[in-house]
Amino acid sequence: MTHLQRLFDLSGKVAVITGGSHGLGEEMAEGLAEAGASVMLVARNEQWLRRATEGFRAREFRCDSAVCDVTNPDDVQRAVRQTVESFGRVDILVNNAGATWEAPAEDMPLEKWRMVLETNLTGAFLFSQAAARCMIPRRYGRIINIASIAGLKGVLPRGIHYASYVASKGGLIALTRELAAKWAQYEIRVNAIAPGFFASRMTEDLIAQKGEAAMASSGELKGVIVFLAADASSYITGQTIVVDGGRTAV
Repeated sequence: MTHLQRLFDLSGKVAVITGGSHGLGEEMAEGLAEAGASVMLVARNEQWLRRATEGFRAREFRCDSAVCDVTNPDDVQRAVRQTVESFGRVDILVNNAGATWEAPAEDMPLEKWRMVLETNLTGAFLFSQAAARCMIPRRYGRIINIASIAGLKGVLPRGIHYASYVASKGGLIALTRELAAKWAQYEIRVNAIAPGFFASRMTEDLIAQKGEAAMASSGELKGVIVFLAADASSYITGQTIVVDGGRTAV
């Protein structure tokens, strides 16, 4: 193995991916597994988890899964404990689980606002907290938060209203910086990825308005997730990498 290959090699590492049973979460988990990591897929839907886990194992990836609601602290602790029981430790955490609710800000039901913030922001905090408790004694960790370009600029098509989603992703970017600053002393790097318009259940309406040309191709997040999880990015922390085809460049 060449030096460059070693920089991107995740052999022997253990990664937890929330929202990992389908869509972008499954894609990123696949990238980490292809780079050599053992993966723990975490999601609420047991049927989707079973399908994804069986598919990974059929490809001879080391994979386990845990049914978990990221807003439930007991579920989060149980998922992290199961990861340690299955693979011995937690090296990498990808906070990908997400939710949204579309409504004009003036009409947003408070319970829906809270649901989105609890899932996208509080859930990421709870998992980061639980994972860090495993990472700090070992002085090693990689936490990657999946934010959004919606957390960077409030420019969305007319008729699309995602105030709670935008607020949660902006908060997640700020949380990324704060945790990076506080946990750097323990050799834990915390970064974020801000995707643009990727095909998912949450972006169906948006993509329908903007057209297929706005969509990213499948696999676009694999490279960046492996980069941030591996030693190739050892001098990067507290940053948000935008993956949007240049949309926020203009």
